[in-house]
Amino acid sequence: MTAAVLESVAGWVPPRAVTNAELPTAWGVDDAWVRRRTGIGVRHWAGPGTSTGDLALEAAVRALALAGGPPVDAVLVATSTGDQPIPAMAPWLASRLGREGAAAWDVSAACSGFVYGLATAAGILCAGIAQRVLLVAAEVYSTLIAPDDRSAGVVFADGAGAVVLRRGEQGEPGSVLAFDLGSDGTGHDLIAVPGGGARERAEPDRFTPGDRHFTMAGREVFQHAVTRMTESSRTVLGRARWSVDEVDRLVAHQANARILTAVGERLALPADRHIANIERVGNTGAASIPLALADAVDRDELKAGQRVLLTSFGAGLTWGSAALLWPDLGPATC
Repeated sequence: MTAAVLESVAGWVPPRAVTNAELPTAWGVDDAWVRRRTGIGVRHWAGPGTSTGDLALEAAVRALALAGGPPVDAVLVATSTGDQPIPAMAPWLASRLGREGAAAWDVSAACSGFVYGLATAAGILCAGIAQRVLLVAAEVYSTLIAPDDRSAGVVFADGAGAVVLRRGEQGEPGSVLAFDLGSDGTGHDLIAVPGGGARERAEPDRFTPGDRHFTMAGREVFQHAVTRMTESSRTVLGRARWSVDEVDRLVAHQANARILTAVGERLALPADRHIANIERVGNTGAASIPLALADAVDRDELKAGQRVLLTSFGAGLTWGSAALLWPDLGPATC
């Protein structure tokens, strides 16, 4: 059967690294406090004049160079922090890459965006609409953090990850074998940027400038994230016909170290099978899974033929998981 096959993975984070010691004094946090609550030691924030599109382009160029081969005929961008409301970033990115005329569109599913984009790419590949697809996930969350919001400020960061996929056969190295996607809109206000959209323009008196900043109900989000990623992981394992014992690596959305640990424990997956880089880059939203994959390739933590489980959770509420056979890839130079 036809399947999407992974050809390359690459990542990019902006040069500015912000340690816990460099966080604003007004937040009243220290390194031990941040690490205990989040597992994060360093996050990268984009500098002035650097947009989500700039990060996406850097990751895309690297993924395409690593993949080689014929040009891609579709470009997908997963992001919640697009450079502007209209148009989508993907056509601009395709043009910058010399692919005018290629199909191009954005995917908006917050921190689940990469897995949703992966499923979208697999769909158009299996349908014969495209032969090769570039999928980029990029976020600049630092622009959405309120100056006085330490809970979001210590966690969220900026970065981009990209993969190239081709049309291939199910079961060959790199093939994506199964997906599970879901949503629950009743929790739409648990993770949100309330302002800045059509509702604010329709009812301006209901909004304040602060509504254009990120808000999150941390305790409720923690419970939802652990539950949804665990359930989705079990569902996709069933569809792939894998047992938990057959999973070689778990790559979950890098939301918070405590969430990653809880999901692993509920799945009964030993800690040495977890791929995590949150300590070094923070929570980069939709970009977190491809960044973690790129980092793992560079650290030689992923081997050809391994069974890899991806799982994610984000605003919406949305969640998604995928199962794939890892290909033989060179360094990703994240």
